[in-house]
Amino acid sequence: MIQSKTMKKISLLLVDDHPVVRQGLRAFLNQESDLEVVGEAENGRQAVQMARKTMPDIVIMDLMMPLLNGWEGTRQVLENVPSTKVLVLSSYSDDVSIQRMIDVGASGYLIKQTAADNLLLAIREVQKGNAFFSPTIAQRLRGRCRQLTARETEVLRLIVEGLRNKQIAEELGISIKTVEQHRQQVMNKLKIHDVAGLTRYAVSKGLVELDLSAVS
Repeated sequence: MIQSKTMKKISLLLVDDHPVVRQGLRAFLNQESDLEVVGEAENGRQAVQMARKTMPDIVIMDLMMPLLNGWEGTRQVLENVPSTKVLVLSSYSDDVSIQRMIDVGASGYLIKQTAADNLLLAIREVQKGNAFFSPTIAQRLRGRCRQLTARETEVLRLIVEGLRNKQIAEELGISIKTVEQHRQQVMNKLKIHDVAGLTRYAVSKGLVELDLSAVS
């Protein structure tokens, strides 16, 4: 069987309220034979419209934009085009911004100031279904993971695998009440209070192997 020599390119939608940034990104990305910029948007509202129109593989999303910010734009893009993944490219690197984007479903987060070294790798990793973060962000996230005790990490892994409290208790040989306490501690320490958010966190830390595109 003869395989086609033409590989499907990774289609990209660029979302940033600064035209110069979009132009620079387009020129940079279109130099790569496996990448193709299929559209641009200057705010979150346009991003949702363009995502529905172009059905990109990946949206490269800024945070602070008029009309609709990156958080809400990401949420709506993923709601309207579930097959699309979102890679954040922002100058904001505070914990709140990063966690909010992870919580709404972003697959990766890059800091603009250091993105040149990692952007191409991030795009290709996110396309494979992997999470990708700027090195400084990844280091901080790993530090947060170390806050969990070994037992809490076990409970987190089982939660993400879909086990209920009773099943976790049976698996670990502890009481349901103890599981509930560990579960609450995990959520409090990570400041994540929903299973989808915990799942994205666990995947990004390598605690479990799941396709992030299936986590909404």
